[in-house]
Amino acid sequence: MTAEQIKAIGLETDSISYRNLKSTLKVNGKLELPPQNFAQVSVLMGGIIKDIPVREGQLVSKGQVLASLENTDFLQLQQEFLENKAHLTFAEAEYNRQKELQKDNINATKTFQQTEADYNTSLGKHKVLSEKLRLFNLNPETLTAATVKSTFTIIAPISGNLKSMDVNIGKFVEPNKQLFEIVDNHALHIDLTVYEQDVAKVKVGQLISFSIINDPHHAHTAKIFSINKAFENGQQAVIAHAEILGTDDQLLSGMYVDARIETDENKVMCLPSEAIVSNGNEHFIYVEHEPNTYKQVQVTTGTSDMGFTEITPLEKMGTNAKVVVKGAYYLLSQLTKGREHHH
Repeated sequence: MTAEQIKAIGLETDSISYRNLKSTLKVNGKLELPPQNFAQVSVLMGGIIKDIPVREGQLVSKGQVLASLENTDFLQLQQEFLENKAHLTFAEAEYNRQKELQKDNINATKTFQQTEADYNTSLGKHKVLSEKLRLFNLNPETLTAATVKSTFTIIAPISGNLKSMDVNIGKFVEPNKQLFEIVDNHALHIDLTVYEQDVAKVKVGQLISFSIINDPHHAHTAKIFSINKAFENGQQAVIAHAEILGTDDQLLSGMYVDARIETDENKVMCLPSEAIVSNGNEHFIYVEHEPNTYKQVQVTTGTSDMGFTEITPLEKMGTNAKVVVKGAYYLLSQLTKGREHHH
């Protein structure tokens, strides 16, 4: 084959894999996100949107600014904090002075108690106002009269992709209304439905082969990490949770999957079914012999499942052999055509 021919037919090679196609339990499931990897972002105080430095679908990091809002009530909060901070400084100094006088019995006990109460009240208010400012992502320790501002920021509570945005410049947003949705698909797992008669066959640690319902030829691997201990409402089935091994940006929360739970270690040599071609009652695969050269190898076939078929080569093959997994039918037709022409 020339390089141009290989490119034109989209020929691809891959290694032979070993899968459990016989001792498996067929189940269905759905890709889900744990609650700590899905965030709905809102604000505690309403305001007018002044800036939006992100776009829908963008990957954002935890703590990254999503938008800036403006509200005069935020100015009032900062003013109240600074006034109390100044009063706290005075109250602390007066408390310490009265405390020294109390040691020498110079001042009245009532005066000291009043000073102490005033200091504790100011200190408590300072802590409350500090926490309020932190809710608006403002560090109270850096706030001075010179750094007062009318805007506050909304930041991402988790890292992930922005699934949705309900904001625009100049819009007034209400408190507690959802403005952003963030999803972290790296934490996707599968919720598998296991019916009563099969529960005893399923255990933590078992491996799973699965594919998306709309993409049955692309296989993924997962591992069961927990199994619910009660039946789901309305059905005699439990949910088994499986962690996806490896990452794939094509997997999204809400997708339905077709899965096989491996109930023992009975793995067989197999290839994607489209890598195996037939001529009459005989079955063949094409092995890369050297660059751009492919050898036809006869095989017998066994169990087929989830887009893969068990094979047994009728001649010895190297453990690192590369087999044509896309374009095999083209090679068969070219080879057959060549033989007919020769005949």
